[in-house]
Amino acid sequence: MYTLYYSPGTASMVVHLALLEIGAPYRLIKVDFEREEQRTPAYLALNPQGVVPTLIVDGRARVESAALLLLLAERHPQAGLAPPTGDPHRDEWYQWVVFLSNSLAATYRNWFYPRDLGSAEHPPLVRAALQGRIEAVWDRVDAHLARSGPYLLGADFSGADLLLTMLMRWSRNMPRTALDWPQLRRLADLVRARPSWRKLYELEELTEW
Repeated sequence: MYTLYYSPGTASMVVHLALLEIGAPYRLIKVDFEREEQRTPAYLALNPQGVVPTLIVDGRARVESAALLLLLAERHPQAGLAPPTGDPHRDEWYQWVVFLSNSLAATYRNWFYPRDLGSAEHPPLVRAALQGRIEAVWDRVDAHLARSGPYLLGADFSGADLLLTMLMRWSRNMPRTALDWPQLRRLADLVRARPSWRKLYELEELTEW
């Protein structure tokens, strides 16, 4: 039995989706950001950064959404979240998960939390630079999908597509949404049609794409 500490629509989303894809038993504990439950001593004892997700695995707290995706894929190979060991696509899968985490998720952190960069809101030049970095990732991934899609690994769905679609969702209120890129929209439509995505929306009470 896993326990997932989550907040709806945040970085915990990919871990929740992975758990649904796996079909393993788990329970959800919502961390209410409006009440700043992520800053309570009890939660900080589990996750010193005061963020989500936190996943309890065999009685121990584990953190970092990309790392948790890797962990779940390896613990449950039958779910097909990652290519089998020895498969030529396995290395590529690792690369995409790390790339999306480092190049996109980290930039989003600065986009959504300007205080991390020392200001209440971004100056126009900083905002434009962050937007440009995010859109450069969309350009790269869309071009890759045009050559080798419809999924990141070609014809086969993987957990990397869950991570990508979660990150695409975060762009919905930006000047340009990821859905403006045709191959990204195609992949998003495929992922959003999966039972795990629909179930997550029900459980987390999400409405917006």
